[in-house]
Amino acid sequence: MDHLISLMLIAISAALINNFVLYYFVGICPFLGVSRRIDTAFGMGLAVTFVISIAATLSWTFTYFILSPGAPLSTWAWRALGGSPDTVVDLSVLNYLVYIFVIASSVQFVEMYVRKFFPALYKSFGVFLPLITTNCAILFGCLMVMKHIGPDAAEPWGLDSALVLALAAGLGFTIAITLMAGIREELDLADVPPSLRGAGITLLVAGIMAMAFMGFTGVDRGLAAALAH
Repeated sequence: MDHLISLMLIAISAALINNFVLYYFVGICPFLGVSRRIDTAFGMGLAVTFVISIAATLSWTFTYFILSPGAPLSTWAWRALGGSPDTVVDLSVLNYLVYIFVIASSVQFVEMYVRKFFPALYKSFGVFLPLITTNCAILFGCLMVMKHIGPDAAEPWGLDSALVLALAAGLGFTIAITLMAGIREELDLADVPPSLRGAGITLLVAGIMAMAFMGFTGVDRGLAAALAH
């Protein structure tokens, strides 16, 4: 029961309270560039959710079994090569390199799939679809997973926690970018002052949305206290 509560709190935190876009301000490029129409924004949200889920799953697997200090596979390989059994093998220096490779591979798969089965959506994404590779929200999710696996983690995460974080973060990104797209569609019909048209009003709306999402602060603590009883 406690584990289910923990997973629920991870999901609520990643999707609403600590929304990657509106709290940590990562993934801003697609958030601003692909939020002109609701259908395109929703498609981008689904693409990012898929990529971050695959990337987080693979990142947890590589980190837990190979990259973290004393990881089982790297330790076994070291001893098989004749290394000292007292040596703690630490390949964490390769974390960023492995995560970027995982993200780039996942994005390439998504790009090929969308181009083949959804050509109209592929054209509407334009350059922003391959730019998911450099979407810092996805790398940030991988680093969050790494943070909760390393030796400094109080309660190391399992694969289920990493996957819940990724799915919730993708859902939070989808919610944020779809809301922004809906507002921007309405702004096209509004009389926006010339000095605020374009990026100005978009950033202003994003700031207001970020403040609105601050209203979810403390929901996780209240929910945890309620479920504890």
